[in-house]
Amino acid sequence: MNTIKSLFIATSLIVGASSFAQDNLVNSLKINASEKSKEAFKFTDVVNIENTSIKNQGSSGTCWSYSANSFLESEMIKMGKKPVELSQIFSARNAYVEKGRNYVRMHGAVTLGDGGAFHDVMNMYRKYGAVPQSVYTGLNYGTDKNKFGEMAALGEALLAAVVKNPNGELTPNWEKAYTAVIDSYLGQTPKSFDYNGKKYTPESFAKEVVGINADDYIEISSLQEYPYYSKFVLMVPDNWAFDQVYNVKINELTDVIDNALKSGYSVAWGGDVSEKTFSWKNGVAFVPEKKMEDMTPEEKADLFNGPKKEAVVTEEMRQKAFDNYTTTDDHGMHIVGLSKDQTGKEYYIVKNSWGTTNDYKGYLYMTKEFVKYKTTDIMLNKKALSPDMAKKLKV
Repeated sequence: MNTIKSLFIATSLIVGASSFAQDNLVNSLKINASEKSKEAFKFTDVVNIENTSIKNQGSSGTCWSYSANSFLESEMIKMGKKPVELSQIFSARNAYVEKGRNYVRMHGAVTLGDGGAFHDVMNMYRKYGAVPQSVYTGLNYGTDKNKFGEMAALGEALLAAVVKNPNGELTPNWEKAYTAVIDSYLGQTPKSFDYNGKKYTPESFAKEVVGINADDYIEISSLQEYPYYSKFVLMVPDNWAFDQVYNVKINELTDVIDNALKSGYSVAWGGDVSEKTFSWKNGVAFVPEKKMEDMTPEEKADLFNGPKKEAVVTEEMRQKAFDNYTTTDDHGMHIVGLSKDQTGKEYYIVKNSWGTTNDYKGYLYMTKEFVKYKTTDIMLNKKALSPDMAKKLKV
């Protein structure tokens, strides 16, 4: 009885802590809006990279997989290929299996949950291949959108029991049990499938149809505490694989993005979107010149009604925000272009995975100062680097 009660309590805590995190984030952003925002901004596109349709990740923390797979689809277009809408949940499911192994190996002292990083998609692509969205939706129990709370709770409770090692020695069966939980919710991954009249395995589909080399991609961040132009482990909870990223100066972060876009490459973006000046509804994010606590009620109500003056973000500001948890790894999205407002200020055009319910039908505009301040990391093709940056990073 006590064991059952403990498992129930653990399961409840896990659901509250991880599975609803994305829903809570989306709901918290609903108040960040102004009445006539779209009328007050006049955007003119400078660069707009071709990309596939807007998706909806539903009640799951799989933004990292949605954004990275969207990025890969644009990479296919850049290569001159017809893009395939890739299964985001195929990447996530395989990452969950690997994450479970890592969790047990680390005696539970590592993040589990739904979250992940861009390199997880590349690592899963390298190891497991890829499948079309039409072949593996992950909707295995009657829902039309992802809903991962129950699955995540059961999986993590099972792994917590494994880590306690009640037999005194781990059996080989725990992994079968854990994988069975995942597959009962998401469905078993296909060993082979038909696509456009030809049979593929996930590995052959990745090689012959997608055609992307996972080794062509790097991640970049910017933190004062590490040497520039070297690699470091980005210490955020969702980096459960402990992969490394390159470090560049704060202004070089946006220089790298600009060079990529102007060379026809899109960029996967990870960062913090919990700021009061990030509006999903209005599709605008910026860094205000005045602190929120110093604003009048009228100024707050007018935040997204047209362009506003911004603070100049420094390396010290960025590092402090990362250190004090005001910049966290909330969300992953896909930068697909560059635009200017009526004052000439530049914004990145960003593709989200929350459906098409906002003012810009699933896209939003983030200023360069916001990106400098709130980015945790970006992923891009090494070919998108300028010769000077490639030389600095030695790639």
